[in-house]
Amino acid sequence: MSQLERIKNRTMERLISHLGFEKIHQKGNHAYYKHKDGRATTLPLHRGTTLAPPLLKEILKEIQISVDQYNEHLSEVRGKR
Repeated sequence: MSQLERIKNRTMERLISHLGFEKIHQKGNHAYYKHKDGRATTLPLHRGTTLAPPLLKEILKEIQISVDQYNEHLSEVRGKR
């Protein structure tokens, strides 16, 4: 099993957008994202914070991707800079 790399919330926003999720609304410091197939998740938007591993695992569970898929998509997103 691969290592779960910690990332900032803005990087996670780019990652889930890359996966086809769209921001449906935002309330305060939390944005709600939904995919056309029904998957959904909530991301905290606290400026400059790094997402804790338990929260990252929960988000990956909600968007239904594995840690290996996460690392692969993360490298793709970072390559687009």
